[in-house]
Amino acid sequence: MTTSLSIPGRIAQGLTGYSLTATIAAIHCACRTVSVLVALSLITSGCANRAQNVLQPLAVAPTGTSRVTMLVATTRKPTEDPGKLFSGDRGTAISLNSVDVSVPPDRNRKIGEVQWPSRMPPNPQKEFAVTQVAKVQSEGQAFDWYRKNRNTKHQVIIFVHGFNNTYADAVFRFAQIVHDSGTDAAPILFTWPSRGRVFDYLYDKESANYSRRALEDLILQAVKSPDVSDVTILAHSMGGWLAAEALRGVAMREKSIPAKVKNVVLASPDIDIDVFRRQFTEMGPKRPHFVILTSTRDKALEMSSWLSGGVSRVGGSDLRPYAPLLDELGVSVIDTSAIATNDPLGHNAFADSPEIVRLLGRRLAGQSLEGGKTSVADQIGVTAANFAGSAARLAVAAPVAVISPEAREILKEELSSDGGTIKDGQISY
Repeated sequence: MTTSLSIPGRIAQGLTGYSLTATIAAIHCACRTVSVLVALSLITSGCANRAQNVLQPLAVAPTGTSRVTMLVATTRKPTEDPGKLFSGDRGTAISLNSVDVSVPPDRNRKIGEVQWPSRMPPNPQKEFAVTQVAKVQSEGQAFDWYRKNRNTKHQVIIFVHGFNNTYADAVFRFAQIVHDSGTDAAPILFTWPSRGRVFDYLYDKESANYSRRALEDLILQAVKSPDVSDVTILAHSMGGWLAAEALRGVAMREKSIPAKVKNVVLASPDIDIDVFRRQFTEMGPKRPHFVILTSTRDKALEMSSWLSGGVSRVGGSDLRPYAPLLDELGVSVIDTSAIATNDPLGHNAFADSPEIVRLLGRRLAGQSLEGGKTSVADQIGVTAANFAGSAARLAVAAPVAVISPEAREILKEELSSDGGTIKDGQISY
């Protein structure tokens, strides 16, 4: 008698024709997938109970709260609803708005969390609230916004959100990051047409594709302004793939990435690890410094890997053994696996962990991690090195000997070679 088991992607033909070890592994994989889907469903149902139309500005500006003013560029389709502004559909142009967000006093909130309005109008003493929305109708108005909001170092931070974000999600999350990190760099949000629904992963992926040129243009407009001296790009999840693609496109258009783009932070990047190698190589030798936040406990990236044919995602891989070599190439790795997070999927540590979000703020400001109490670097198993100014570096403390000399040379050649040379019947790629 033959027993039949249903396993995603294949039909198990019984233990007589199918390895017991392979069967158990397949069942384990299927169970992990189901558990992630259940978690995603629970999160979705929780979000469904949130207040809608939260972008409708308050009638009266609140007092005693903090304010974050951001420039928002989007490829989303506009709506007629002033409380929503943009949908998850794809627009035919880049739209620009200036959005002011009120953040409750720190005594009334937990650092790392967005206090989403429970009803409209929100209570600004306890909840995030929009106080002003204005269209930016010309390039001159965009430059005026920047001059009004720039800091003394003329720094800009461009944030690219990830999968499953509405326009309002992206605005409130970025406001929280800016406030909690303490950065005074001029905040620019790039929001692409995500549907804001867990089960629209493939739609979101294609929408990120759709928005590559628009993000390239935004980056180039920022660096070509004489008023901008320093650009940092912070990208999360699927937004990391979009940011890497845009930087690759900028490099191909301009022959190299402009020097003003000094830092790129990829938080839990949802990028095929083989694709990232190609993106990184094709950016050319003059790349900005990269910081990659990873976690081997990231359930969302585990799901993404399963959807992508089992190929590891950069943000879900253990890159610590390669950290010394990556540091030589201008890539720093921060493993956040041990950091406590409010996210049951372990995917949002970059924003909802007070330690990490403050670390990002120091990174943006070029401050040192040394001095005072035990640093965040010590807590998460990393070592601070040359952590000041635009040359800031952060490398995981991992022995170089973990990688053989031969493997080191191959990896270094793959990540730095321009290709084109035939060797042993092959052209490096």
